[in-house]
Amino acid sequence: MSEDWRVGGFGVYVHWPFCLAKCPYCDFNSHVRGGIDEGRWRRALVDQVADAARQVPGRVVNSIFFGGGTPSLMPPETVAAVIAAIRTGWQLADGLEITLEANPTSVEAGRFRAFRDAGVNRISMGIQALNDDALRRLGRMHNVAEAIEAFEIARATFERVSFDLIYARQGQSLAQWREELGRAISLAVDHLSLYQLTIETGTRFGDLHARGRLRDLPDQELSADMYALTQEVCDAAGMGGYEISNHARPGAESRHNLIYWRYGDYAGIGPGAHGRLSIGGSRWAVESTRSPEAWLGAVETKATGPNMRSEIDGLDQGSEMLMMGLRLREGIDLDRYEHLAGRELSETLLSNLSEIGLLARSGNRISTTASGRIVLDSVLKVLINQ
Repeated sequence: MSEDWRVGGFGVYVHWPFCLAKCPYCDFNSHVRGGIDEGRWRRALVDQVADAARQVPGRVVNSIFFGGGTPSLMPPETVAAVIAAIRTGWQLADGLEITLEANPTSVEAGRFRAFRDAGVNRISMGIQALNDDALRRLGRMHNVAEAIEAFEIARATFERVSFDLIYARQGQSLAQWREELGRAISLAVDHLSLYQLTIETGTRFGDLHARGRLRDLPDQELSADMYALTQEVCDAAGMGGYEISNHARPGAESRHNLIYWRYGDYAGIGPGAHGRLSIGGSRWAVESTRSPEAWLGAVETKATGPNMRSEIDGLDQGSEMLMMGLRLREGIDLDRYEHLAGRELSETLLSNLSEIGLLARSGNRISTTASGRIVLDSVLKVLINQ
């Protein structure tokens, strides 16, 4: 079991928790601060990388992902220092993917060239909508023209560029989404992340929704139609959905996210970052302190460290593998599930789900069908609670 992570590979996730403003739909660990001591943050991130390398030495890093927050607000020197620390702590794979998330409000050509020179070779841009009114409702600080200008700068600087859009927004019709999606595909290089708007507890949208003040959201049927349209249009354009919300031309899939979905190991660096690490024959869930200030203090004092660690038993590992792997069109290997969970999935249950068109079976692999991915939560509930 200790070597199971090799199926998915090993990556490093680096969390930069700061944004210019908090979006009303966002439940990520992001914060607005008036001033940041860049030197302290650089040293702390480098120190946590070194600590993670001591926990799992001898690994080959397949991908690095700078997420947030808004990592494109990071000084390029900090990005370079973190990449150098990862290179010192572990071996880097040939063709290493290094992704940095960016918002259009923090993009300019000189800064992007500096990120490229630091080692970043892939950009994931949070455009979120190609409609000015929708951007305003989503609390974004850019308009469509600014987003496209930023995207063009990224495309001129990096070979691999992805961007995100949110659909099933307030007042959005199926025809409007079809038009917007077509425009997105005409802009796209090789990868798109297309997410349905979800209303999360603890966000401003969540509070408004609870009070009945978030109006004109699509109903469940329209949202399902938008999802189906997304798959149809992207498939026709040669950017199939390799995961529920992610579409790519063949070979352009996000290598870092595939580590998550294929249930590999990953080290989480920075406030609130999560990790999965195989140590001493066990797999551990690792989570850093969420508060930026508390995390910074814990790293600097080295008193108890910034991480909380808990062992994941075999049955929970099997459940996590199902939850991640069935998001992928490729699905999961049943032998691997049995090895992790210490039990088999019920053949009767698998047959029933296949007969009603929610699962597909090929040899010893199962995957969700197009219909199954729409109701994935229900499929997972049945499989996990068998």
